[in-house]
Amino acid sequence: MDYTMFPLSEWAVTIRFSTEVDEAVNEHVHRVTVFLEEQKKEGILDIVPTFSSVMVYYDPLVAGDYEEICKWLRTELKRVGHIKKAAARTVVIPVCYGGEFGPDLQEVARFHGISEEKVISIHSRESYRVYMIGFAPGFAYLGGLSPEIATPRRSTPRTHVPAGSVGIAGSQTGIYPLATPGGWQIIGRTPLALFRPHDPEPSLLRAGDIVQFRPITEEEYRMWDDDHNSSNT
Repeated sequence: MDYTMFPLSEWAVTIRFSTEVDEAVNEHVHRVTVFLEEQKKEGILDIVPTFSSVMVYYDPLVAGDYEEICKWLRTELKRVGHIKKAAARTVVIPVCYGGEFGPDLQEVARFHGISEEKVISIHSRESYRVYMIGFAPGFAYLGGLSPEIATPRRSTPRTHVPAGSVGIAGSQTGIYPLATPGGWQIIGRTPLALFRPHDPEPSLLRAGDIVQFRPITEEEYRMWDDDHNSSNT
């Protein structure tokens, strides 16, 4: 796949494969990321995938200057095409839709002229691809939302969105791993902890994963939350 390469800063380079958000491009981004992680040479600090690019952060005093990094990357990128596609991991996320957990579910239903139950059915029937992690630690941008429920962001963002909130913004859906301000349309909440800072792998989701949502009742949510809290006491 063709690409362009340019400096992001004095210690980072961007490899851009496209300016569009596309599943095939995003799959290639993750394949390149995994491959470069495996081939990482001394002085490479981090390799970060986005929707259609890969950012490579490096220590110029150890890995070499920009031209040396670009030369290394071009050599490695020639070999990526021979690497088999890795099987994607599927993660099932339980979600309690509506009510206090999904204050914007009614608005999303009204916007499309359908019932709240139909919104839930459409949202939970799809499989979503984690295009990238960003905005907040562990926040997964998920592609694959049906146009039937794609909804613009709120005109006025909230100053506080609870951790675990599941939202819609345009043609994407996502889960807030931490309590933060946000303008997404909140349709539900999961009892799962999406970001666990003390774990070896803090983010539950990682780029390239496939996410499926499973509706649960409020009672199941509270039981799940109680079980989690009791197991950590």
